[in-house]
Amino acid sequence: MKRIAGELQRQSTRIVLAGVALVIVTRVAAVRWPDVLLLDVATPAGIVLVLLGLAAQFAPGLDAPGPPRTVHPPVTGRWRALNSPASKVPSHGVRAYGQAYAVDLVYEPDDRERPAFGAGPGMRPPEDYPAFGQPVLSMVSGTVVRVRDGARDHRSRTAWWSLLYLLFEGMVREIGGAGRVVGNHVVVAAEDGTFALVAHLRRGSAEVREGDTVHAGQRIGQCGNSGNSSEPHVHAQLMDRASPAAARGLPLRFTGIRIGDGPVTDGMPANNEHLSVS
Repeated sequence: MKRIAGELQRQSTRIVLAGVALVIVTRVAAVRWPDVLLLDVATPAGIVLVLLGLAAQFAPGLDAPGPPRTVHPPVTGRWRALNSPASKVPSHGVRAYGQAYAVDLVYEPDDRERPAFGAGPGMRPPEDYPAFGQPVLSMVSGTVVRVRDGARDHRSRTAWWSLLYLLFEGMVREIGGAGRVVGNHVVVAAEDGTFALVAHLRRGSAEVREGDTVHAGQRIGQCGNSGNSSEPHVHAQLMDRASPAAARGLPLRFTGIRIGDGPVTDGMPANNEHLSVS
């Protein structure tokens, strides 16, 4: 039963979308064939799927993942943490795609401003952001098991109206599976049996291939704006298996970082806190 509940949590987003699609299709079909009783049964079934998926999304986690794994930061320089597991779990609001303990990092160097949300056009070219093209590093030593870098880098979604567009985009990407959501990404199988994923990479920037051996801190790509991303940033997470479509998220912390103006330490910054990596 616990395994079934865990699988429902991992597939919760797809369950919600399936329920919504079922309701829409049956209601449209009912206009054309009003005497088909099966359509009247299918609509409540779709509503049940939506409720089941939402309940699975927001239910407490069913796992006991243990203490955080200490990994190398996927970036260097001064970055701001968003959607951090230090502030809440699941950090992105859902456990689907192994995201329960994921963190998003946006680049905010001292010598260049990152465009503020709502300032200027709501869909900026990715080159407007200092994060775009920044090196992305492997968080662990191990073997590269997944490389995807063919998705395009789209414009930002950094106004309220463009965020609504991003929500619609996200629903469409869900139909295509986890790869469409995380965009260009690299997954490394660590020596302890965990899997480290960095996502939303720049198109064509992958510097490793599946089967390559890498070490923690090695450059493996560049920051981009592919997949379900509002602006160029690095999405980092640990998982219990290689495929984010079926993975359970695992807690992590970065080694050798400075949080705010504090000393160099191992940890994870909370939402809107800066981390600096030499």
